Amino acid sequence: MKKSAKVLSMALAAAMMLSLTACSGGADGAASTEAAGAAGEKSDAPAGTDGAENKESEDKNDSAETEETYTVGICQLVQHDALDAATLGFKDALTEALGDKVKFDEQNAQGDSNTCSTIINSFVSSDVDLILANATPALQAAQAGTNEIPVLGTSVTEYGVALGIDGFTGTVGGNISGTSDLAPLDEQAAMLHELFPDAKKVGLLYCSAEANSQYQVDTVKAALEELGYTCEYYAFSDSNDLSTIVTKAAGESDVIYVPTDNTAAANAEIVNNICQPAGVPVIAGEEGICRGCGVATLSISYYDLGVGTGKMAAKILTGEADISQMPIEYAPQFTKKYNKSLCEALGVTVPDDYVAIEE
Repeated sequence: MKKSAKVLSMALAAAMMLSLTACSGGADGAASTEAAGAAGEKSDAPAGTDGAENKESEDKNDSAETEETYTVGICQLVQHDALDAATLGFKDALTEALGDKVKFDEQNAQGDSNTCSTIINSFVSSDVDLILANATPALQAAQAGTNEIPVLGTSVTEYGVALGIDGFTGTVGGNISGTSDLAPLDEQAAMLHELFPDAKKVGLLYCSAEANSQYQVDTVKAALEELGYTCEYYAFSDSNDLSTIVTKAAGESDVIYVPTDNTAAANAEIVNNICQPAGVPVIAGEEGICRGCGVATLSISYYDLGVGTGKMAAKILTGEADISQMPIEYAPQFTKKYNKSLCEALGVTVPDDYVAIEE
């Protein structure tokens, strides 16, 4: 009996242990299953969330790329036909390339180089993405104002002269490049000789404050002297003494040559009001001056020059080109043009290959 009781007791104990094990195993299994389920749920949620977040992030990046805008500051020295055309061509080309992604802050210095500096400093303070310096004094102000923001010049005749670079080889380097309005000066001298072979004395009329004007008249003077002319400088400091100097030049010259000079361009009517009554013809360095006071010019299209500058700007802003490696670009072609009404008034006949300037 004792043995049976002992066996029974052991059997009961074993059953209890099995029951406890089963309960424990079931609880653990349930916990494991529940945990796994929860983990699965948690795993599914973050996976979905991560996907959404990743997609949202990609969308934001795409949106940022699509919506990225550039601010371009334009500093134009003075308002006249040539510079206005260059600015317009620049804006048209850049807008065509970048659409609504480019915004312009366009300011005019009204012929004052000190105002150019003020405008450039405002662009630097605003941290614009690129600066267009239209004309030499604007470029000089930009050179002094920043060595970080990309600067493109236009309507600048000779960059080495404008920026004080000895032995200029065609690439400024650093943060500056641009386009030049330099026409073949020897060919302008040849044009003068073609139209006025019997003239003896040529007056070289220019603004002494413009370094590139001095460069042009020096070059033309050398070419004209080789052709047998006697040349005399007539330099004015600004518009205030222009009338006095033009009157003197008209009284002492057979023909007057005016280079691509911004002060002369802005005051071409004054030059014409003195030279035309005196019967003294003017050969001009560019079309805008010729329209106002000249009989003929070998000129470029300033609009096309601006377009070329705008294309350079688009490459810089989008990272396609490094401005420090971009050489100065020049107008691709030059055209002999004449002022029909002024030629008729002065009795000047031009060859058939000259194109009349549209009035």
